[in-house]
Amino acid sequence: MLRGRARYLNDLEPAGTAHTAFVRSPHARADIVSIAPPGAAAGLARVLTALDVAGRVQPFALPTIEDAVLTGAPHPILADTEVRYAGQPVAAVIAESRAQAEDAAELVEVEYEPHDAVVDARGAPEALMRWRRVAGDVAGAFAGAAHVVRGHCALPRLVATPMETRGVVAAYDEREDLLTMWGSFQDPHRPRAQLAHALGRPPDRIRVIVPDVGGAFGSKGVLAVEGVIVALAAIELGRPVKWAEDRMENFVGAYQGRGVEADVELALDADGRILAVRADILADLGAFLLPSTPIPPHTTAMLMTGVYDVDCAQVTVTGARTDKVPTGPLRGAGRPEAAYALELTVDTAARELGLEPAELRRRNLIRSFPYRTALGWTYDSGDYARCLELALELVVPERVSDQRRVVGTGVAMYVERAGGMWESASVTVDQSGHVVARSGSSPHGQGHETTFAQIVADRLGVGPGEVELRFGDSALVPAGVGTFASRSMAMGGSALVEAVDQVVARAHAAAAALLGVSVESVSRSGSGWVTADGRGATLAEVAAAGGGLEAYARFESELVFGSGAYAAVVEIERATGQLRVCRLAAVDDAGRILNPLLAEGQVLGAVVHGLGAALVEEAVYDEHGQPRSASFADYSLLTAVELPPIEARFVQTPSPLNPLGVKGIGEGGAIGTPAAIASAVADALGRPAPDPPFTAEQLWRVLRGLG
Repeated sequence: MLRGRARYLNDLEPAGTAHTAFVRSPHARADIVSIAPPGAAAGLARVLTALDVAGRVQPFALPTIEDAVLTGAPHPILADTEVRYAGQPVAAVIAESRAQAEDAAELVEVEYEPHDAVVDARGAPEALMRWRRVAGDVAGAFAGAAHVVRGHCALPRLVATPMETRGVVAAYDEREDLLTMWGSFQDPHRPRAQLAHALGRPPDRIRVIVPDVGGAFGSKGVLAVEGVIVALAAIELGRPVKWAEDRMENFVGAYQGRGVEADVELALDADGRILAVRADILADLGAFLLPSTPIPPHTTAMLMTGVYDVDCAQVTVTGARTDKVPTGPLRGAGRPEAAYALELTVDTAARELGLEPAELRRRNLIRSFPYRTALGWTYDSGDYARCLELALELVVPERVSDQRRVVGTGVAMYVERAGGMWESASVTVDQSGHVVARSGSSPHGQGHETTFAQIVADRLGVGPGEVELRFGDSALVPAGVGTFASRSMAMGGSALVEAVDQVVARAHAAAAALLGVSVESVSRSGSGWVTADGRGATLAEVAAAGGGLEAYARFESELVFGSGAYAAVVEIERATGQLRVCRLAAVDDAGRILNPLLAEGQVLGAVVHGLGAALVEEAVYDEHGQPRSASFADYSLLTAVELPPIEARFVQTPSPLNPLGVKGIGEGGAIGTPAAIASAVADALGRPAPDPPFTAEQLWRVLRGLG
């Protein structure tokens, strides 16, 4: 990449490629009266509307979630009789060049009959999702509690803003009846399954290739509906077809994250022990359901007891239907929402009980593992107390209130689900000793090439540079679930371990046969095997004698649960309301850390994401459902010069559920940081924090009693 050799989606353009532009709704809600394609236009190849694709495509399948009721509102591939958000695709225009496609798209005449948009989730008349779970005698716990504490918070919608926007190239080989799609995806397997469903096509007649990917942060786990149209056009036209969205399209058309409000109640006894949690979660899901839309609010609900030993819980989720682009996973995907809502309510409880926030947490932490939560998940391992104490050691608490400024210290804890389901891998050693490892997990910035090579090299006794990694091609790598939810090392890495161990076992037997001794008489020595009398054989020699070595493994596991504690000191200037993060400590327990440098990089990247969510990021819609933050002129991202001093440390409690003892590391900073910043803001203000982002104007008004 540093040498400019990376190949991203927009670098790919097979010979004869046609280009696609989409006509998007300018209205948040409207009936479609008519669509009139343009007449002859320069380079125009095809115009596709819902009428043209009727019966040839179908919406993506929705997930099944225990206890959840989902309505039948999947995202249409193209809008048919109505549009439900500004930016929804209405028609596709395919032309010889991108410029010609965009010009022709402007000539498509669509007549709309606009209607009032539903923008506020609290007033939404429809729900796309409902979920409820009750564990224990919640009513009794609240009735007998010495203290009942209530909290409310709201997290705005956020935009993933990966450096590379979404895009696909599709080509169809009629002779082989093979549809090939290159895409900026998080993995090849989920998009292939979604495309197969949408087109009613056997998965083995689809090949998905993922080139280098310029970031995703959760936003490329679901195939864009635009990709289905591109694939259909490639089949129909018999030539490659390409779509690479521009930045504005990404702001208005890619699914967004967060958009959650929560009312949380805690029942506590006289000593500050939490007896029960009761939470009502309202999620703004947007206009339609995508396959991953219900996942974050469900995760939020299941984590509403956090790191605390609580016997009773009642949690409800209402997924409101609003006239906005749908939501989906964004780095953390439900975990930041849970930590934010619960941890800020714990802070409120500490203030009302007259306890230090850290002390109230100490009294309630889970200390024995495995631990089954009231809501039904089993935490595999952890040392929550150690995480808390280390975070407090790294950030010395500070409180100041004078004429110039207020300073406060906050702490927040989190628990994160990761892993689960299955993943596969294969490892081969050819007759020259060349090692190739293939994984169903696919990288888009996490460092798989390094860590996976480490795993294979360490167990084979070779150098990491001698291991070739292959990812991202459904025709060349084993089937997999994919890269998301901090699962790659726990699942993909463990699959590699099992595959390599099979290779080693076979090589051991082959070495014994080659050396003419029993299996018990040969032992490992570096990357080879030796006998008691000093005769030996290298891995390459063993592989050559046996015509090569190969193994495949499929690894399955229950969820693993990382955790952590974050602490922050913030300063707010009275005259302007300007907030400055003075220092921040990030303590994460991701189980065994295999590569400290990469792990710290993941933490720092996630912390910056969390800081942005707390301080500057917000997807804004006006009362008509029009996006008002659809460019970087209006949607802010932090830069390097705005970052505070960050101290990152690890606590390692290995997971018993996989051979590496690892858990997830890619999202902790995005989970713990917003809650820690909000906790510090509340401490500085001496009252609950307003809802983020914590802008200077907002805090200035609070300091003057105006908000």
